[in-house]
Amino acid sequence: ELFTEACDKDNARGCYNLAYMYDKGTGVKQDYFKAAELYTKACDKGDVLGCVNLGNRYYYGEGVKQDYAKALKLFTKACDKDVALGCNNLGVMYEDGTGVTANKQTALRYYGKACDMNHQKGCENYSELNRSKN
Repeated sequence: ELFTEACDKDNARGCYNLAYMYDKGTGVKQDYFKAAELYTKACDKGDVLGCVNLGNRYYYGEGVKQDYAKALKLFTKACDKDVALGCNNLGVMYEDGTGVTANKQTALRYYGKACDMNHQKGCENYSELNRSKN
């Protein structure tokens, strides 16, 4: 109720929190469409975690039509604002060649940036990809 009120008043974090509840089905019925709508509002208002989670919705096609180009754009926006999860997700896209030309060096760069921000999965992905190159 408070998150709804905050979001209605254009509070980005309120929109993000409400979106997350719909995304995970916490206290409300899970609804990816509603989550995507609210993540969009949060991202547009400057909440970069909202951008990452909206990117995930586009990546997986949950609540929106699957669109790797939009996911890439949203992850890049978040990574550019030093959100480690956005950087890690970019690394995954470049490693797998999902929506982009596969590029292991670019993947390593994004995993490394995520790791530098103490993102454990980014460090693991960096290490694993680096080992597989040798």
